[in-house]
Amino acid sequence: MISLPSKKGLAPKSPSSSHTRRVSPFALLRSALLHLLTYVLTAIFAFPLIWMILAAFKTEAQAFATPPVFTFTPILDNFQHALTSYFPSLKNSFIAAVGSTLLSFVLGLPAAFSLAAYTTRRSQSALMWMLSTKMMPAVGIIVPLFLIYRNLGLLDTLPGLVLIYTTMNLPLVVWMMHSYMRDIPAEVYEAARIDGANVFQEFFGITLPLSKPGIAATALLTVIFAWNEVFFALNLTSSDAAPLSVFIAQFKTSEGLFWAQMSAGATLTVLPVLLFGWIAQRQLVRGLSYGAVK
Repeated sequence: MISLPSKKGLAPKSPSSSHTRRVSPFALLRSALLHLLTYVLTAIFAFPLIWMILAAFKTEAQAFATPPVFTFTPILDNFQHALTSYFPSLKNSFIAAVGSTLLSFVLGLPAAFSLAAYTTRRSQSALMWMLSTKMMPAVGIIVPLFLIYRNLGLLDTLPGLVLIYTTMNLPLVVWMMHSYMRDIPAEVYEAARIDGANVFQEFFGITLPLSKPGIAATALLTVIFAWNEVFFALNLTSSDAAPLSVFIAQFKTSEGLFWAQMSAGATLTVLPVLLFGWIAQRQLVRGLSYGAVK
């Protein structure tokens, strides 16, 4: 027979198990201050965007008024004027951003995989060299780049825009994806090699599926960088391949700066990326924190 323990032998219950732990006033104050700081920083970063959207619904006189006009009757004339040339530039921006992102991943993923899975003493030097190309000021290379594009017939063409955005985003793809792929345990590759897997099976069957969060985050960043790029677009395109960044610059003419119309054009330019980022925010946060929580 199994004898039950007596009541005297039972351990007394801990007071914390039956009563909720009290939170100190200092902890509550600290939490409230952190929340307040978060709201203040959010308001500071969102203020230029909100101001731009408000200016898009004003007249030109109201947009330039000093002191600023906060009470006004919203109008849609600025959006109607901006939409007359918006969609061709939207198409160019979409092709350039998505095309350069796809090409950057086609070239960058195998490079990142080779540097992460087959590390050598020269791997870190190669990564630093790739990253150093991002530190070069764009104005320092625009003249030879313009001459090369002119001789190759790539000025004001979408292939030329995709090519320059690919060279701009390729170091970012290699650097970020290398950090994700490096966190994959080496034992996974060793087990696959014991089972007879070759390099292509390791890359397509193991590395890419495990790197999906990193791929999503990196792809979103490359699309945003290509979408917002203005320097190369202004100097290498004019009309046929002009993206939205050039479309916004067209509101500054010899007659002056049409601030309200420019704000409407900028609002239309930001809207697609803003919606895309809002929809993919979970994947973005998960991808950016993937390597840190492994």
